[in-house]
Amino acid sequence: MFGIVRPCSHRLTEGLREEWLAHLCGLCLALRADHGQFARIATNYDGLIVSVLTEAQTERTPAARRTAGPCPLRAMRTAPVARGEGARLAAAVSLVLASAKMRDPRRRPGRAAGPQAGRRGGPPGGPPLGRRGRQDGTGTRVRHGGPARRG
Repeated sequence: MFGIVRPCSHRLTEGLREEWLAHLCGLCLALRADHGQFARIATNYDGLIVSVLTEAQTERTPAARRTAGPCPLRAMRTAPVARGEGARLAAAVSLVLASAKMRDPRRRPGRAAGPQAGRRGGPPGGPPLGRRGRQDGTGTRVRHGGPARRG
């Protein structure tokens, strides 16, 4: 599953919210520094949890934070951001997760996602068609090689 780790923003205190954003900004900046500007698109909360857990297990030092420059996502304000091995590890995890998401065969365009992704025939989310059923260009169900006859 991708994208299931989310902060509960209505429950976060102001201090915890600032810590979470420090890790989020640190992840984004680590992606840019180690993998280039385009890699920042892989910033996600699932990889961010690695940075949080890594910092929780290490001794906190003043070098663990730095002040980042203005960013449009922070309303052009500066902010303290996480840096170090936790942010770099989170950047690597984010890239691996993004790569896995892109290579997931069930997520191909034009294919339904979910438990019915492998069934035969029918539009995504619609009823399956019979063994020889198909749809014509108008979306009308056609069975046995021709339209249904009225008698």
